[in-house]
Amino acid sequence: MLQTVSEWLWWERLWLPANVSWSDLEDGEGRVYAKASQLPAALPCALCLLLVRYLFERYLATPLANVWGIRDSVRLTAEPNPILENYFCSQARSPSQADVRSLCKKPSWSERRVQVWFKRRRNQERPGLRKRFCEASWRCAFYFFAFVCGVLALYDKPWLYNLKEVWAGFPKQSMLPSQYLYYLLEMGFYLSLLLSLTFDVKRKDFKEQVIHHIATLTLLSFSWISNYIRIGTLVMAVHDSADILLEGAKLFYYAKWHQTANAMFVVFTLLFMLTRLVIFPFWLIHCTWVYPLEEVAPFFGYYFFNVMLLVLQILHLYWAVLISRMAYKFIFSKFEGDDRSDEEEDDSNSPKDRRHKLSHINGRGRANGH
Repeated sequence: MLQTVSEWLWWERLWLPANVSWSDLEDGEGRVYAKASQLPAALPCALCLLLVRYLFERYLATPLANVWGIRDSVRLTAEPNPILENYFCSQARSPSQADVRSLCKKPSWSERRVQVWFKRRRNQERPGLRKRFCEASWRCAFYFFAFVCGVLALYDKPWLYNLKEVWAGFPKQSMLPSQYLYYLLEMGFYLSLLLSLTFDVKRKDFKEQVIHHIATLTLLSFSWISNYIRIGTLVMAVHDSADILLEGAKLFYYAKWHQTANAMFVVFTLLFMLTRLVIFPFWLIHCTWVYPLEEVAPFFGYYFFNVMLLVLQILHLYWAVLISRMAYKFIFSKFEGDDRSDEEEDDSNSPKDRRHKLSHINGRGRANGH
């Protein structure tokens, strides 16, 4: 049974054009081809990146947060209440008004008190500002490094300047060492993001991010096996370019360098719209739909690869809407951070609570010499 499954999985017509077999992609005559057996190397790479991330956040990002005075806000702890805690954990984090009226009868609390309890309890689940800063620092550093690697792997290649060269001689195209390292780095990174989902900051587009990471890994794996490596490197470089600015804008926003954050956000918006809504669909997807047909007849992998690119494009349109919302806020009011973020709520129940918070903050400020 396993042999039958393996035969179907590696059926040549799934991965390769007609009249091309796996034997045609064996190393020889000065050519080295990508192999499916090399894909598991992404796992140790992902684990190494998780270790590098831990060291980076602890010894670089955290000291930088201290230098910039980035501190977590003071949170008031929700008072113990087994009934509300059970509802929070098993039913909903944000009860409806009808549920609030029902819940306030059990502990004999006012509706306002129950609402404040849920706000405080939700805030306890949210990551602090320093954690968000450290995560953004790591992503910004990685995207910058990956983009530099992409530029080094592509700048002297003819297919960067003439997309028809992507398919010249396909699929019998030798893999270059720079392409191997670039692929390994990117696959390891996106796999590390999946492995770290449980402790990363969860945003409103959490499900979309999971779909994006899985789609990206699927695309990279398929393009590796089917020797779509040239177009794969172009897609990765296009995506990394704008992400650097987004994470950088977050860093300066968390540090309260609002003018710098605003300027970076404007540049990011323009670059995102250019790369994800113009270059990606009209150049790269066009390149994968039209140009391959000049070299080979359509096959399953041709359709599969293009469908996965369209999935990414749908996600780009979704994020373009979120970015447009942020741009609207920036133009007509002010930039208020990442619209995907689950921001903290004001959990003050009374003026006394607010005075308590303010005095606590002032006391910390004096203790730190401010």
